[in-house]
Amino acid sequence: MINLILFVFFFTIALPASAQVSIEIQDYATMPMTGRVDGKGSNDSLLARVNGLREEPGGANRLFVPDLNGPLYILAKDSKKLTTYLDFNGREGHPGLFHKVFLETGYGNGLNGFYFDPDYRRNGKFYTVHTEDPAAPGSNLPDNASFPGLNVSGYTTTKPIPTPGPTQYEGVLIEWTDTNISNETFEGTARELLRVQMNARLHPMGDMIFNPTARAGDPDWRVLYLECGDGGSGESTTSIRPNPQRLDNLEGKILRIIPDLNEHTATSTVSENGRYRIPNDNPFVATPGARNEIWAYGFRNPHRLNWAIDPDNPANNRLIANSVGLHTWETVNIVRKGGNYGYPQREGNELLKPDNTTTSLPAVDRIPVQVSDITNEMVVPTYPVIQYKHEPGGGDAIGAGFLYSGKALPVLRGKYLFTDITTGRIWYADYTDMLAADDGKPNTLARIHEVKILLNKQLYDTMFPIAEAAYHSRGGKDPDLPGRATVSGDGRADARFAIDAAGELYLYSKTDGMIRAVVAATAK
Repeated sequence: MINLILFVFFFTIALPASAQVSIEIQDYATMPMTGRVDGKGSNDSLLARVNGLREEPGGANRLFVPDLNGPLYILAKDSKKLTTYLDFNGREGHPGLFHKVFLETGYGNGLNGFYFDPDYRRNGKFYTVHTEDPAAPGSNLPDNASFPGLNVSGYTTTKPIPTPGPTQYEGVLIEWTDTNISNETFEGTARELLRVQMNARLHPMGDMIFNPTARAGDPDWRVLYLECGDGGSGESTTSIRPNPQRLDNLEGKILRIIPDLNEHTATSTVSENGRYRIPNDNPFVATPGARNEIWAYGFRNPHRLNWAIDPDNPANNRLIANSVGLHTWETVNIVRKGGNYGYPQREGNELLKPDNTTTSLPAVDRIPVQVSDITNEMVVPTYPVIQYKHEPGGGDAIGAGFLYSGKALPVLRGKYLFTDITTGRIWYADYTDMLAADDGKPNTLARIHEVKILLNKQLYDTMFPIAEAAYHSRGGKDPDLPGRATVSGDGRADARFAIDAAGELYLYSKTDGMIRAVVAATAK
């Protein structure tokens, strides 16, 4: 124990002092309101539930922006013109595609995931994830009355992948093939790849990503990494609590699949439902009873995935998952093949007790590998490389994070930037520190540094007052901001980062429905 303390002490004092960083932002786009201005209700009190930003591959000068409330917009980068490309909300008279889409409660429900196929310019494919309520009225087939360009003939649903315990909702992964990618509305076909049962409305299936460095012929070419939250199971006091640890279900996991049945045929097997392939080198394909799709497990809500790409040393490229914690820790995790990230037996670098409070790690720091109700060998958990606490100066829920890879802001090179959703705080960590913290030692963590925000020549500590002013200027009636959380108090800034194809940064926020571009950065 003394040696460990000394290691952490010397690791900390050896790090050089890092500069104070400020970023300058400008309003970039005002998204259409899909919520209400009266400040009442849950998700409908947010002016626009912007949930990402993806630039169309191939230099087409268009951004695709999903709103959790259903619309998928095209935003022209030059004119800022907005067009509704698709709309997923077909509930209760809405003109969208899916009558069972669920978006009323749960911050991540609705149109929760969107990503382009790496070969999109050639094949027109992209992928979405949305949440459905099986008990809602109507068919679970897409209704193309308002989007006649979608050919629904031959579209069939899949049998849900089961989850232990009572389930309420389903996450649905769909592959779309646009036959005319120059148009502003969708034309083509869609194919459901999988649907996953979720215990509750919390922590759904959502974000996904392809390895951006993979090229045709590489083992990772067109291989999809997909996160699935724990559906609220891990904080339960019932029999569903172990679900993130159990390898017989997909809750609390990061998955790795091949969507195209014609890709990697010699090195993969077809899934049970016949809709996708599973790489033979996934870590649990030889484990009886385990779901072969699993790449890593033991997460609560790894709701944002991103690849950190080091242009100077490709050996440093890593898949990173930002995971929202329960009551104590928010974490950034370097994702390892087959890694067990501990939840719900661990939160951050502490033991999580059955009453959902944390304490110090046990002397023998191992967790049994659990397949269904059977436990096998013991493994050492994989710990985060960054964490911050639910306390003043910290936050409630980690947002998206990116290792800056653009050229416009050279002072940000080598820095991993991320937000806290509720407070609107922004931090960075030096990527070299994150790699050093990925050493298997729970107390080795990368140091994080607060980032200031400059807007209209005024410097702010957080995004909260910026979002609050914009929310009220757009007619929002809540006295501060909608929602609340432990650290942020009344109101949530709901701020997250996104990047475009050039690696340049944007900040978007649901409460005010705004997208802002990061246009400058300084260090002193």
